[in-house]
Amino acid sequence: MSVGARSAVMLALWLVGCATVPSLEPVAVAAAPTTTAPAPASAGRSQANAIPPFAQVITGATQQLGWLPAWRKADRFWLEIPPELLLANAPPVRMSVNVSRSVGERGLYAGWMGPNWLVRFQKLAGPQIQVVALNAGYVADNLPLKVAVQEGFSNSLVAAMAVVSEPHPERKSLLVDASFLVADLMGYGTSLERAFRLTYNLDRGNSFIEHMQVTNDQTSVNLSLHFSTPRLPSLITPTTPPVVLPSTPDPRSLFVGMVVNFSPLPDQPMRPRLGDTRLGHFADGVTDVSDDRKLKPRQSLINRWRLEKQDPSAPLSKPRQAIVYWLDKNIPLRYRDAVTAGILEWRQAFEGIGFQNAIEVRQQTDDADWNTLDARHASVRWYLGADANVAVGPHHSDPRTGEILDADIAMSDVFGRGARRLIDEDGGFAAPVGWLGSGSKGCEYGHRAVAEMAFAMDLLEARGGLDPGSPEAEALVQAVIKDVITHEVGHTLGLRHNFKGSTAYTAAQLKDKKFTAERGLSASVMDYNGINLPLNHEQPSTLVQPGVGPYDRWALEYAYRPFEVAEEAAELAKIAARSIEPGLAYADDADAGWGSGGIDPLANRFDLGNDPLAYWARRLQLARELWQRVQDRGIKLGDDVTRQRRVLLRGFARLGSAADLASKYVGGIYTSRLAPALSSAPAYVPVPAAQQRAALTLLTQGFFNADSFRFKPEFLARAITDYEDAERSGPPSVPAAVLQLQVGALERLYSAGTAHRLLESSLYAPEQSAAPMSLSEVYLTLQSAIWSELNAGHEIDSLRRNLQREHLKRVQRLLVREPAAANFPPDALSLLRWHATALQRKLERVSRRSTLSLETRAHLQDSLSQLTQALRASMLRAG
Repeated sequence: MSVGARSAVMLALWLVGCATVPSLEPVAVAAAPTTTAPAPASAGRSQANAIPPFAQVITGATQQLGWLPAWRKADRFWLEIPPELLLANAPPVRMSVNVSRSVGERGLYAGWMGPNWLVRFQKLAGPQIQVVALNAGYVADNLPLKVAVQEGFSNSLVAAMAVVSEPHPERKSLLVDASFLVADLMGYGTSLERAFRLTYNLDRGNSFIEHMQVTNDQTSVNLSLHFSTPRLPSLITPTTPPVVLPSTPDPRSLFVGMVVNFSPLPDQPMRPRLGDTRLGHFADGVTDVSDDRKLKPRQSLINRWRLEKQDPSAPLSKPRQAIVYWLDKNIPLRYRDAVTAGILEWRQAFEGIGFQNAIEVRQQTDDADWNTLDARHASVRWYLGADANVAVGPHHSDPRTGEILDADIAMSDVFGRGARRLIDEDGGFAAPVGWLGSGSKGCEYGHRAVAEMAFAMDLLEARGGLDPGSPEAEALVQAVIKDVITHEVGHTLGLRHNFKGSTAYTAAQLKDKKFTAERGLSASVMDYNGINLPLNHEQPSTLVQPGVGPYDRWALEYAYRPFEVAEEAAELAKIAARSIEPGLAYADDADAGWGSGGIDPLANRFDLGNDPLAYWARRLQLARELWQRVQDRGIKLGDDVTRQRRVLLRGFARLGSAADLASKYVGGIYTSRLAPALSSAPAYVPVPAAQQRAALTLLTQGFFNADSFRFKPEFLARAITDYEDAERSGPPSVPAAVLQLQVGALERLYSAGTAHRLLESSLYAPEQSAAPMSLSEVYLTLQSAIWSELNAGHEIDSLRRNLQREHLKRVQRLLVREPAAANFPPDALSLLRWHATALQRKLERVSRRSTLSLETRAHLQDSLSQLTQALRASMLRAG
């Protein structure tokens, strides 16, 4: 049953059989008192309708002392706002919101960090204080332009607090009702609506403050927020049906836990460090309008922890304050050692720049009453979800300086069990929806690393060398967990992805077990590194990236090596200039491309070695080996009955982007971030024609060839689904799976960007270089391979007919000038029409052969009709 049909059935059942959502009372939570306020002796009584005295309001309440004191009486909470925070020139306060409990579906999970603001408490004329988020993205260093910045760019109102008492007689502080925090501060309702296509509103009547924690450097408020929708729709649109929450007892009602943190910013702001585009660091972007003579007023203040030596003169010194990661008490015991090892992998990198024990790991005790999502603790947490599949390593920073103040890594439970259970291979995983205003595409390494691990386990088990319950399998799981944690810790240290790290080593080096044990598989743990699987005749080497690489140590040095103010700029320039060294190439997410983007075939996710094309050819071999071994083995007594289906679909899943990425070579351009003033190397080099032809050969003979995807009928007939899955599908469709591999490659090969680059490649190549690949050769090669049956008059099977239809569909769209052709170069359209006319003549000749099957003749005649109409429409438009 499809998701839409299942949602319709569930909605109907709820509408018929469910009563209204019952009122839910808050659970009593024990307070953490430090003092109890005495009843006022003879406090002066306020006049009618006036604000009562401070002492009268907190009569019988308990106080938690600290930086921002809190009071509690029964289920009422107050915050005490010191007068110095209400001054017009008061330093800003940091405010963050994190999610402690969630619904566990479609990207909405527990343990994830939310927004982070710099706020100011703004006293109004009436009994109200506004919490205003400051716009830190624009600055100026002189009074006139400071005024202009304030006038030109708005702050934002986060919340408003009601003042409930007169100022304290001695402290002059104001008491405010903390219930202002019982609100959807982070826009969670919008995320719910985006995920489930239903409008959920905050139900304040059933939402409440659970408890507060106050220390000398933070006040943390734990909330239970109830979101509800008054009714489920009776009319369901087939195209966009709402998604009923299967993990929630009543889809109209759900609770979300949030932790709101207030904390002071450092008394002395950290000295900012400017970024360099030759390395990848997260950064706070600040536009400095102080001097209009600057060509580039925007500055990137790289994100980094404040790390200072205890002994600045010592070559190796402990830091004044180490970077401490707390392991949450919810991490399974069996994985804590792997998580710890993943964190401590970075210690050696810090030692290389003079810091001893820069990173520490501590374990939260089982009876701890504080939440690792508060603003004081960098942490690693485990989380569960019905479709949980990712790990994330976010952080919060001071936008004035880039200083990292907090970080909380969330690790999905799928890492521990993902390779031992059936993951929903048909539907895949839901991507995180993100919080309001986050705009982040996130990190995909987690769930794709799990899929890599599952494919590796299937193949190694099929070869007879791995039992899913063996110590070897457990070691592989632990190695993948350690690798992903090391990757996410890198993010929390300020490092971005580097999708050229995996191209540092040759295929021969990756096969050398001694080399990989010493050097790893990649120059960067911040890449999405694939598992180093050997071909059947090869000896195994290191399977999983063991730790940080040379690029990671280099990027860390740029961010954290201490320098005197006068020498910092020159020393950082020297570090960045090392980008020409082997293993230090850098490419970020945009270079690798979102979806089918990107132009550099060396900037990819999940490849290994300096020849990605050879890597994807190996992947096709490995997938075909897995399929063949499982087919030859058959089903034996005691087997998981869904194993054949799982192996079939996992093989296709691991080939998912291979054809698309191989097509990146065609019209591809090797890019370099080297500074022109420091290197004579060009920034753009077209991929040599020989490599482009090799990519076309892999596509046409490998991925476009039906013989690559032949399966025994008895194998497919026994590839059964999981009958406990309510959304199960019928027999697996091999033609659909194959076509999904091919479509991405066709989209890229017939895109306007590929056409432009092929037509213009000669402009970037020196005159003495070899002739570049021509667009006409690409179109001719593809068309001849895709329609090769026309030359010999052979039958065309269903896999090939699907491919031919997709090819024809793209040609038609361009010929009739659909929106897809809007940016197409005119020369490309002329060439496309030329080759389409040649194809038309072949179709006319072959479609009349009576020796072909009815299916083939019908397909050819239909193709001829569509192509003829497109050519006629193209001619009319041109006329």
